[in-house]
Amino acid sequence: MTTAQALLLAILGGAILLFLWGRWRHDMVAVGALLACVFAGLVPAEAAFAGFGHPAVVSVAAVLILSSGLQSSGAVEALARAVLPGQGARLGRGWPAAAMLALLAAVLSAFMNNVGALALLMPLAIRLAARDGLPPGQVLMPLAFGSILGGMTTLIGTPPNLIVSGFRAAERGEGFAMFDFAPVGLAVAAAGLLFVAAFARFLVPARRASAAEAFDTGAYLTEARIGEDSKAVGLMLREVEEKLAAAEAQVVGLVRNEQRIPAPSPWRHVQAGDILVIEAEPSALATALTSLGLTLEEEVAPEPEGDEAKGKGKEEAKHKAGARALRSDEVALVELAVLPDAEIVGRSAQALRLRTRFGINLLAISRPGRHAMSRLRSTRVRAGDVLLMQGTPEAIADFASVFGCVPLAERPLVIPDRRRAVVAAGIMAGAVGAAATGLVPAAIAFVAGALAAMALRVVPVRRAYAAVDWPVIVLLGALIPVADAMATTGAADLVARGLLGLAGNGGVLVALGLVLVVTMTLSDFMNNAATAAVMCPIALRTAAEAGGAPDAFLMAVAVGSSCAFLTPIGHQNNTLILGPGGFRFGDYWRMGLPLEVIVVAVSVPLLMLVWAG
Repeated sequence: MTTAQALLLAILGGAILLFLWGRWRHDMVAVGALLACVFAGLVPAEAAFAGFGHPAVVSVAAVLILSSGLQSSGAVEALARAVLPGQGARLGRGWPAAAMLALLAAVLSAFMNNVGALALLMPLAIRLAARDGLPPGQVLMPLAFGSILGGMTTLIGTPPNLIVSGFRAAERGEGFAMFDFAPVGLAVAAAGLLFVAAFARFLVPARRASAAEAFDTGAYLTEARIGEDSKAVGLMLREVEEKLAAAEAQVVGLVRNEQRIPAPSPWRHVQAGDILVIEAEPSALATALTSLGLTLEEEVAPEPEGDEAKGKGKEEAKHKAGARALRSDEVALVELAVLPDAEIVGRSAQALRLRTRFGINLLAISRPGRHAMSRLRSTRVRAGDVLLMQGTPEAIADFASVFGCVPLAERPLVIPDRRRAVVAAGIMAGAVGAAATGLVPAAIAFVAGALAAMALRVVPVRRAYAAVDWPVIVLLGALIPVADAMATTGAADLVARGLLGLAGNGGVLVALGLVLVVTMTLSDFMNNAATAAVMCPIALRTAAEAGGAPDAFLMAVAVGSSCAFLTPIGHQNNTLILGPGGFRFGDYWRMGLPLEVIVVAVSVPLLMLVWAG
């Protein structure tokens, strides 16, 4: 062992220990490892930050932006309604519903960030668990594992696949194509999903949700207008209620010609222009609106009243400015809790002229025990109400500070926009198609897609930067030069010979299995992108020493990096369900360990069959 090899392995070993310790964030550890390599002379100073221009790093950032567009536009919500009609009413009860949700998560994760896919489906999973009397964790863990399994089936399904493709491009001049991961990934995902569907009820502990879970605001009362092209036009009210019941919402009132009908007959036919007063849980609000093509009433600018109708210059200018603000790309949906003695108590949105003065809308009110109100804009606010406000973050923050309201924890309250959803899906399909057919390199295809999403306002420019997981980008950019140093110093050769020593006389098959198991073990305790970056050079050298196909060993790294099922810290999706599922650290291995055994048993023979030729 040379001095350079010893130094590099010591730095890398220290970085792995710090990853496992978890005291410092993974991007900080990666930058520290990079700087240590530079100071030790293992990485040239002029090449220290070359990793940030690596195609894999650029592709990860662009895919995250495209995924954000699919999520915020409601495209995924529309797919969920198409795949799961009624979102639970006709889906089945209990475990069949949980299995179908896990399958949908796997499908979504193949083409968007799997953390985003889980975040979108978590509220539905929690509602289904409550409806069927299941512990939430017994629905959430299959959902999280399904999203992880689905990510390994395509190039863009998870960052490790992009990293592995980047190392192949450096080795052979060409990376993996979009669906090169599918032959092995689909088989592993199918086997894993079947196992989860069959055994989750026995292996996932039945825990109560953590007391620290999200604040429950109760049901919202909101107004939704029936447009000319709404599916509700001409239906009887009872038919509308049946369709909304599938989204766990109900009609509590009807407004026609500005006259409120508090207890309308179920046999009354609804008309275009009618306004439905709907009660729905926060997580079901978007589904309730989109199931019938309804539009939030307050999103339609009301006609100016009083002095504004007479064309008073100053007030008219304010009204137009507020309307422009609400049509901008930077609008957000924020929940505000009304404090006791707040300035807003006893006043209504109409009296405060929220749109003209602040450029914000009151979309809904949550008030425990309240099932009736006059009109939303004329309802007087009470202490303890939760208000769903729409506007720019700055405008909502100004309003909250002036009138004594406190923002609650953020919720993924997405009101779908049909046009944006179609455009977002079209851009993603175009980018995937261009990369899959080899028309342009994957990084170019996805960056072009991200630019198109911003240009067409599918993803506002400010939110585009917020959509990028910058700690992951920094981690990748910092570790790629470190991984390159493993090849140039011969440290990867050293580790590869060690693995072959463990393999004994088992040959390529056992060496391949060892690379897979070592990668899976590391991924259970450290970031999967970091695992892929560390293991790729080792896998390539192991393949060379064992006389195996490099592609098979790189694919083993891709599979192993994605399969982190033993701990809540191995993958972000495992961490996301920790609180809502009421899980403990040791709860994951009960289903995760047999699942990882299945992954090894299915993937190793397929890797030899598909890639070792």
